Amino acid sequence: MKKLLYELTMLNAIPANERRVRKYFESYAAGKAELSHDNLGSVIATKVGDPDGPKIMVAGHMDEIGFIVSEIGKDGYVKFIPAGGWWGHVVLGQQFQITTREDRVVVGVTGSKPPHILKDEEKTKVVELKDMYLDLGVPSREAVEALGVKIGDMITPLIASRDLNDPKFILAKALDNRIGVALALEVLDNLQHERHPNVYYGVGTVQEEVGTRGAGTSSYRIGPDIGIGLDVTIAHDYPGGTKETELGKGPCLMIYDSSMVGHVGLREYAIRLCEELAIPYQLSYLRQGSTDAGKMHITQTGCPAIAICLASRYIHSHTSIIHSDDYENAVKLVTELVKRLDRKTVDDITYR
Repeated sequence: MKKLLYELTMLNAIPANERRVRKYFESYAAGKAELSHDNLGSVIATKVGDPDGPKIMVAGHMDEIGFIVSEIGKDGYVKFIPAGGWWGHVVLGQQFQITTREDRVVVGVTGSKPPHILKDEEKTKVVELKDMYLDLGVPSREAVEALGVKIGDMITPLIASRDLNDPKFILAKALDNRIGVALALEVLDNLQHERHPNVYYGVGTVQEEVGTRGAGTSSYRIGPDIGIGLDVTIAHDYPGGTKETELGKGPCLMIYDSSMVGHVGLREYAIRLCEELAIPYQLSYLRQGSTDAGKMHITQTGCPAIAICLASRYIHSHTSIIHSDDYENAVKLVTELVKRLDRKTVDDITYR
């Protein structure tokens, strides 16, 4: 599990630049499923159990939040625009990497003023992203260009994936949402020697962080009968937090987010399955934010959909943390769902 997750999180792939993760997905799934794509870049691994059974779409998005090089100044500083949601406080004074079109990695740091020279009004203000820049440690535009950096290049956080002091706590960038990609692939592994009364579609979607776009195109291509979005959600177990979601307490079944009210019948079925198999679970919601399931449930004539998410600390930053027990229980839950979703069960969920 950790090898797969660490390899995926160390890849760099922002919205519309998911090629590196897509190649990994294709290589991993080759020989285990039939591979296809939508026209936006999402990759679909189709594993047929019963060709006459329902279509079960299980999707995680391949992109991570990052930036795009927008300007190279004559003094060598690089300006950028965001690809996904960033809060200025977590960007200043951090190391980033630019991936050039030739796959060269160029390291830089976001410049920040020392506190000694900040004015009083600056100390209480979040610096706007438009005012930030990357310092590559070179003196001129020509030196930046000599490194191969061009307008439009991808910028991602620079951090190594690792275990923390309790090895069940995993630290990495891009857990949002290489978790979903890894889960879809692990479920595919589990189905290699298991009967499933349906057609499994394990999908790596594109451009989720800028509007769940790949989920829209890939689900339109598939036309699922059941949609399962795999993602992260907010862990509320920080000091002073509500503890409504916590690391190590099980995968989270989303009841609501800004793109979807989770299908009640499908959620209740998942809850009964968790209780039958003694899989710990949590119920979660997001007042802001969405998952790929939001696009799945309204594709074509619609389908029941649910988002199954892992609680994660410090999402949309360099450093997120998840718990390996939650990941393993999510793999177990989704695998069991796919093994049991036959035509009658899907019809009961959908219509009754």
